[in-house]
Amino acid sequence: MATSTKGQDAVFKGEITKPADFKFNKSVVSVFDDMVNRSVPYYGEIQRMVAELAADFVQKGTDVYDLGCSTGTTLIGLNSLVAEDIRFVGLDESREMLEKCRKKLTEAGVKRAVELRQADLQNNPGISNASVVVMCLTLQFIRPIYRERLLKQIFDGLVPGGVFVLVEKVLTEDSFYNRRFIKYYYDYKRRNQYSELEISQKREALENVLIPYKLSENALLLREAGFQNPETFFKWYNFSGVVAQKPEQ
Repeated sequence: MATSTKGQDAVFKGEITKPADFKFNKSVVSVFDDMVNRSVPYYGEIQRMVAELAADFVQKGTDVYDLGCSTGTTLIGLNSLVAEDIRFVGLDESREMLEKCRKKLTEAGVKRAVELRQADLQNNPGISNASVVVMCLTLQFIRPIYRERLLKQIFDGLVPGGVFVLVEKVLTEDSFYNRRFIKYYYDYKRRNQYSELEISQKREALENVLIPYKLSENALLLREAGFQNPETFFKWYNFSGVVAQKPEQ
């Protein structure tokens, strides 16, 4: 893999002779913020919307969870809108991500109580007393066999009236549009200076790791877990954001 400088994503810039599944290792963590900003349409606006939703639904005396907190961008965005007496809990499987997250929270001047925990989200991450749970581009990396169980654990860990905010890459409802939306997405990456080699090598690395569902399939999983009225708050071709509430009674 190519070496990146100054936090710029060049992970897939050089030709990779032995392709391997995508991992959130040290080389990815060092450029993750640049990678996600250049790879996810309207990423900054999505983060702002997530923070707004969290601020509206957070409840006094509860916690806010970010599952797959990566480098802490979501937690930092939440910090300015959520009361300081609310504890944040960030979970991530990658130790390197958590180290970067801790550093960024300190640099951003976050003073509230924050727990950062290394956790396998596929094996009961331990959610409790939460009024808001966020998964931003994380569920898509959970093996499908574990998703139903994880969503039920999130539902059970929320207090009545709490919300789950989910941002995902998705498949189209009609396969007629799927190739077109993917083409538009790769055009977006080209506009952000990713080469054909980078696009193809990352696609191959993600093939067995990132497994998207249709928006309707995610909504069905949410309803089956107990959530009511999942609502789409963001949609751009093959990316979507959904908010779903746990009934108050």
